[in-house]
Amino acid sequence: MALKIYEVKVDIPEGYNVVLGQSHFIKTVEDLYEVMATSCPGLRFGIAFCESSGKALIRHDGNDEEAEALAVNAAGKIGAGHSFIIFMKGGYPINVLDRIKAVQEVVGLFAATANPLTVIVAENEQGRGILGVIDGVAPKGVEGESDKEERHGFLRKIGYKR
Repeated sequence: MALKIYEVKVDIPEGYNVVLGQSHFIKTVEDLYEVMATSCPGLRFGIAFCESSGKALIRHDGNDEEAEALAVNAAGKIGAGHSFIIFMKGGYPINVLDRIKAVQEVVGLFAATANPLTVIVAENEQGRGILGVIDGVAPKGVEGESDKEERHGFLRKIGYKR
């Protein structure tokens, strides 16, 4: 089988953010669950992990049925071994990224976004892997003074800066 390259669009409903990464062990789902459940009060989430050996199942968990179903669906479309995806609402990736990165079996992250997301996937006779992502849109210009003021104001409005 020749190498094939696919674009997999991840549908992210309004109000959700996603974190897409790669891990290496079956306990990923449980460890990520603990991170998400203890990181941000009121956070609702669903996790899906593509096991890449043994039964090769999509393992999943979460505290929100809709978020969990979204994660399982996206993981199935991506289909890359040892990849995981988390759908979350009621918080932002910034609230959980450091803790996700600190999970022993997490190898790395590809995206943390609410923007339109396309995952570039390669497939050969062995399986599928993530080459990278397209996160959002290309720049439309360069920030001006009013844009800087708007950015500064927004960060203060949401409480991320004083």
